[in-house]
Amino acid sequence: MNRQPRALLSVLLLGLIAFMAWRWWSDQQPPADSGTEIVFSDVNTRGGVMTSSLRSEPTSFNRWVDRSFPTSFISHLTQSTLVRLNRATQEVEPAMAESWTTSADGRTFTLTLRDAAWSDGTPFTSADVLFTFKAIYDPNANSILAGSLKVDGQPLAVTAPDARTVVVGFPGSFGPGIALLDNLMLAPRHKLEAALAAGTFAKAWNASTPVGELVSLGPFLLTRYEPGQRLVFDRNPRYWKKDASGVALPYLDQIVAEVVPDQNAELVRLQSGQIDMLQQQVRPEDIATLRPLVDQGKLQLLELGVGTDPDVFFFNLRPQQWAKDPRGSWINRREFRQAISHAVDREAFANTVFLGAGVPIWGPVTPGNQKWFSPNVRRYGFSLDKAKELLTGLGLANRDADEWLEDEQGTEARFTLLTYRGNSSLERSAAVLRDDLRPLGIAVDVVALEQGALVQRMLKGDFEAIFFVLTASALDPAMSPDFWLSSGTAHIWNIGQASPATEWEAQIDTLMHQMMSSIDQPERKRLFDQVQDIFAEHLPALYFVAPRMYIGVSSRLGSLSPSILRPQLLWAADTITVRSPAPAGQGGR
Repeated sequence: MNRQPRALLSVLLLGLIAFMAWRWWSDQQPPADSGTEIVFSDVNTRGGVMTSSLRSEPTSFNRWVDRSFPTSFISHLTQSTLVRLNRATQEVEPAMAESWTTSADGRTFTLTLRDAAWSDGTPFTSADVLFTFKAIYDPNANSILAGSLKVDGQPLAVTAPDARTVVVGFPGSFGPGIALLDNLMLAPRHKLEAALAAGTFAKAWNASTPVGELVSLGPFLLTRYEPGQRLVFDRNPRYWKKDASGVALPYLDQIVAEVVPDQNAELVRLQSGQIDMLQQQVRPEDIATLRPLVDQGKLQLLELGVGTDPDVFFFNLRPQQWAKDPRGSWINRREFRQAISHAVDREAFANTVFLGAGVPIWGPVTPGNQKWFSPNVRRYGFSLDKAKELLTGLGLANRDADEWLEDEQGTEARFTLLTYRGNSSLERSAAVLRDDLRPLGIAVDVVALEQGALVQRMLKGDFEAIFFVLTASALDPAMSPDFWLSSGTAHIWNIGQASPATEWEAQIDTLMHQMMSSIDQPERKRLFDQVQDIFAEHLPALYFVAPRMYIGVSSRLGSLSPSILRPQLLWAADTITVRSPAPAGQGGR
């Protein structure tokens, strides 16, 4: 009679043990893709690997001579400046200069350098700073940074009383002050001095340079480069920065940048968790696709606001480009560009290219840059009749049986438009522009190139027209003189003019120098509004829509400092952390 209760008790005990074992096993399994929300711990963990996409591979590791985005991307991870402009707050912060004093007239800055070293152990000293200025100002080096490190067109005066002190003198007043030194990417004298002396600085640290020859002052060091595949960055153990608790940065052990030229493939990798972030903003058409992952807690979708680096369309306005081409008589005329601006319905453009997630614009400064945007610049309302009137005034008419206009010599109104292959917004923009100009009788032949090849064509002046995107490191236009000044290396329609090619460019030069040298903010804004007015009248570059920006990142990532400027997250890569899923039953993210 006692055996049955004992047997029953044994069965119950075995069942309880099996149930507890099943519960334990279930808690160890990763969540299924069934809509279950993943909950992450609030604790930022030290170490780990983060993976980003990179849309094209670098053509050089030399940030002093190469302006392509992959090179800039690498420099944000591996190099440093004397001071840093915080991309999120736009405030100046110490970097390799731990402190500084300013003279009464605001023109001389005495900087105290950190006791730090390059990644190979070589001490960082004032000699590196002097060498960097020397290299950038050397005309044989042809540095892209030279124009952005001048005041009133004159170089800065730099001396070094000792190994840890640098004195920088401005030739005149400069509105942004010491923030200018955010443009100074520091170069290692012990690695590049020989190249500068030999006149080969521009070829140093090219993409074929073994990564073991590179050194870093930044949070990471490039340790592996597999062309066409990936770049691997390991933590720089000699990086100087610590967090508020005294913990050495960066938090991450490693960053991997996977080269993914195709945006669709890039999106699939983000969805599957193969990468943690995209190189740039999420395409409007992908937002709905990513929403379920946001709802499940697998992804963060960060809204940054209206973009400040809109896509830009421009012609080659170098006189030599059209010297023997009859089309130059009308392509170089502002009326031709004004006609194109009238021919584009910007609202329809926003709906087609950005699915409505964009705002019409008429110049390079967008509403996202609230401090410097002027709402009163000249606008070109959508009007095919006005566009046709301007084209007729240029002598363009349909003189034969086809659909295209010709000039008085019978030359067809046609040009070739280059754009960046794999960037869907640029490819769609080029297609929309082609279709919008067809009713006017203007033929556009669109050719998509790899980004590096496109940049090289642009710098050489080997193009007729380009649809591209340029990035700025700061919102204050005084920090981007290389775009606004006729002598600038980013004056994309006619780069590096010895003297202004046009009267209106000379006017902009004068106004920009006045604006940059003023320390009166209302006066600076008034002067720059005039610059925007002149730009809008002559349209050396045309802008149609500024997108609303969204960044998609894995919920594994924490301590993010989003910026509307590129790179939106990796400008502060040293503080990014990788978070682990919280233990079962713990809430919060």
